[in-house]
Amino acid sequence: MRTPTLAELPPSQDGWAEIDTGQQKLRWWQGREVLFECDISSGEAGVGQQEGSGQTPHGWHYVRAAIGAGLPENAVFRGRRWTGEVFSEALGSAHPERDWILTRILWLCGLEKGVNRGGQVDSQRRYIYLHGTPPDQPMGKPASHGCIRMRNQDLLRLFECALPGTPVWLHGSGS
Repeated sequence: MRTPTLAELPPSQDGWAEIDTGQQKLRWWQGREVLFECDISSGEAGVGQQEGSGQTPHGWHYVRAAIGAGLPENAVFRGRRWTGEVFSEALGSAHPERDWILTRILWLCGLEKGVNRGGQVDSQRRYIYLHGTPPDQPMGKPASHGCIRMRNQDLLRLFECALPGTPVWLHGSGS
């Protein structure tokens, strides 16, 4: 899949993801039809583009990389690499300080220069992902460190559709 240009967004035929940080929802669109919707959790620090802010960036992005195909559900990632661990309640209790990145990673790259691409607002260099999270973490309210957290089953479904190059629009309700 090739990377779209801003003039081509939203796609009229192809699949794309919409993330509404106001509603804490992700919608998977096929052209102009919503095929599925799920709850997410965006940045607890709110919305923003700045590096080091812990905020979730807005604007048009695309999936730069899809990481983790073939790994078990609850595979634990650090630095975008599988640690060899599979998350369990016992592992979570043994390491309560960890920000768990589980199951799969969809790594985003911004498409809008000065908004989410380049300089101190670059989503790719900020390591903004869609990723799985432990089942005890809340959905439907901001609680992440800037990434988009998802339930594993929702992420696995999205991972099958959102190949590298897939457009992703992050926005707040009404924007």
